[in-house]
Amino acid sequence: MEKRILLEKRGRSDDQITELILDNCRSTYIEGLTDSLTALETLSLINVGLVSLKNFPKLSNLRKLELSDNRISNGLSNLTGSPKLTHLNLSGNRIKDFEELQPLKHLQNLEVLDLFNNQVTLIENYRDKIFQLIPSLAYLDGFDKDFAEAPSDDDECVATEEEEDSCEESDDVSLAYLYNENLEEDQEDWKSVESDYNNDVDDEFDTEDEEEDGEEDGGGGDGAANDGEDGPDSDGSGGLEEEDEDEDGEDAEDGDEAAEAADAPAEAEAGSTAATAAAAAATTETEAAASAAAGDEEDSEAKATESETRGKKRKFEGTDSDG
Repeated sequence: MEKRILLEKRGRSDDQITELILDNCRSTYIEGLTDSLTALETLSLINVGLVSLKNFPKLSNLRKLELSDNRISNGLSNLTGSPKLTHLNLSGNRIKDFEELQPLKHLQNLEVLDLFNNQVTLIENYRDKIFQLIPSLAYLDGFDKDFAEAPSDDDECVATEEEEDSCEESDDVSLAYLYNENLEEDQEDWKSVESDYNNDVDDEFDTEDEEEDGEEDGGGGDGAANDGEDGPDSDGSGGLEEEDEDEDGEDAEDGDEAAEAADAPAEAEAGSTAATAAAAAATTETEAAASAAAGDEEDSEAKATESETRGKKRKFEGTDSDG
């Protein structure tokens, strides 16, 4: 038994062990178990071969003790050192006399006792006497006073799991409530931030529109100055100037309409149209000047040719007169 205890400890100290399973380790008496196992709550000594509980230690936190299928006939008084014991299984032993069970009356927390397959169960009114002996007892040999069956370990586990699940569900509900409440607050904050952002964006767009309107007005003035400089370049440019003035007037009207509409894309298109018209006007003026220059050159050449022809004619006439 001592070797088995060392093996089951697995290097842990005595005050860290809460459960010891020593089933089928052969020993007739308790060996290796000491009072230092202060944290031990479950101890199992099934089919060990014990004949007595002599030397059983005082285990202050022991709650469940399994001693079935041994040869125990006495020594139950040693169990009084474990006052928190609630489950005691002594089935399959050799307890014959009711007097051997008298020490169990000191276990004030004992709720489940199993004496099945012991000779003491053959005593008349055995069940009534045991329930009178141990007032805290709820189940004897698997049944209560009214012979209702005790719940199995599996049923207790299921009940425990259901209680845990119900606790988790209640926690989830409370967490969900808190989450929804925080979510509503976040949504209100976000709406406020979004509103402020939209107002800032609108102000920014208004400022940009005003700046673009000012730039377009300045561009119109420059165009008028350029028209004034191009006026005296060549003959016949008065018509072109009138066309330029008409186009500039149309551009100015387009610019006014764009400013009134406060539409940035329309203003950009109007500016592009003005630039195109100015370029076209400049090209037309250049072509007109070139045409005028070409006309003057042709006139000069024609006059020179005519003068030369007249000279030759006079010379020819003079020769004829001399002959």
